[in-house]
Amino acid sequence: MVKLKINNAYYEVADGLTILDVANGIGLAIPSLCHSDVLPHYTSCMVCLVKENKTGNFLPSCSALVQEGMDIDCSSDEVISLRRKAIELLLSEHRAECEAPCKVVCPGGYNIPLMNRLLAANDFEGAVQLSIAQVQSTELKCSDCPGYCENACRRKKIDLPVSIRNMQLFISQLITKDRATPDQDQISQVEYKEKPEKPSKRFSSHIGKIEANELKEWLKECRNDSKRNREIYDRESAVCESESCMHCDCRAVDNCRLRDLADEFSIKDPRGKLVNSPIQKKININTGLIFENAKCIKCGLCVRLCEDSKDEPALCFINRGFVSIISEPLTEDFNNILKSKTKEVIEICPTGALSQFK
Repeated sequence: MVKLKINNAYYEVADGLTILDVANGIGLAIPSLCHSDVLPHYTSCMVCLVKENKTGNFLPSCSALVQEGMDIDCSSDEVISLRRKAIELLLSEHRAECEAPCKVVCPGGYNIPLMNRLLAANDFEGAVQLSIAQVQSTELKCSDCPGYCENACRRKKIDLPVSIRNMQLFISQLITKDRATPDQDQISQVEYKEKPEKPSKRFSSHIGKIEANELKEWLKECRNDSKRNREIYDRESAVCESESCMHCDCRAVDNCRLRDLADEFSIKDPRGKLVNSPIQKKININTGLIFENAKCIKCGLCVRLCEDSKDEPALCFINRGFVSIISEPLTEDFNNILKSKTKEVIEICPTGALSQFK
C-alpha cells in the first residue's frame, strides 16, 4: 500500500496505480484526452497535469504512478492554468469547424447539414419530422429569409451554393400537403428524436485561411457533383440537390471531448492557426471511414487500439517530431485499412477526426 496526500487529504491506496486512477476512485475529476481505460497509459495531450508539491514538478496523472509520501495538487490555479495552455496548444493547430457555416448564420439555427443528409438518404419522413421539431411557429423562417445560409455555403466558392432555402420550403410544403395543418397532437406523434435546436453558444473552432486545393477536399463527400437543381419541385430534385452538399460540418459536434474541455475552461479559439496538416479528407470506399488529419490531435488512441492487429493494416504514426502525423502505412492504400475496426476507432477518437460516411 502507498500513503500519499491529494488536495490536502490523506489516502492509502494500492501500489501500481496511476494518480489519475486514484483521483477517479475518490471522485476527483481530472480532464484527459489521450487516456482510455482499455489501453495502456501513454502521455500525449498533457491536459491531465498535476503538481507534486514536494518536488515542484508537474506530472501527467494518466501515466505517473503513485509513490509513498507524494503531495499532489490537482486543482490549484497554477495547475488549471497549465491545463488551459495545453488545450490552447491543441486548438492552435485544430483546423476544423464545430458547426457548419450555413447553420451558424441561420436565424432559426436549423440543422441544415442533418436535413441534407436525410434528403440524400431519401428519408423524407425523417426530414419532415426534423422540420416540425425545429419550427416553433406555424411558419418556417425560410419564407421571408434572404438566404443567409446559401450566402455562407462553402460550395458557393466552387460553383453554386446548395439550394438550402428551397429544399427547406419544399419540406414545409410536404408537411402542409401530407398532414394538412398539423395540430399539437399530430406534431407530438411525429416529433423528431432530437429536441429543437437553437443557435449554438458553445465553443466553436475555426479553420483559418483555406487554400483553393483545400476547399475542394469537401467535394469528396458530394454524391452528385454535376446535376444541380436551384428550383426544388419534387422529391427527386430535392434528393439530387442535397447530394451536392459538401458536409463541411463536424459529425462529432455533440460528442467532441476537445470541444467539451474548451467549454469547461472557457477557452476562446486562437485567431491564428498553425498549419501542421492541410485540410484533407480520406474516405475508405470499403468501410465508409473518413479521416481528417486537420482535426487530429495526435493522441494516438486509434493507433494503440489496433497496434496488435495482424490481420489487417491499421493507422500509424509517420514522420517525426512536429511534422509527425497519423496516417495509413506508407505501403498501404487507405481503402485497405481497418476493415473490421472502423466503429471502434471512431468511438475512441476524442475529436471528429474519425467519422463514417453515410
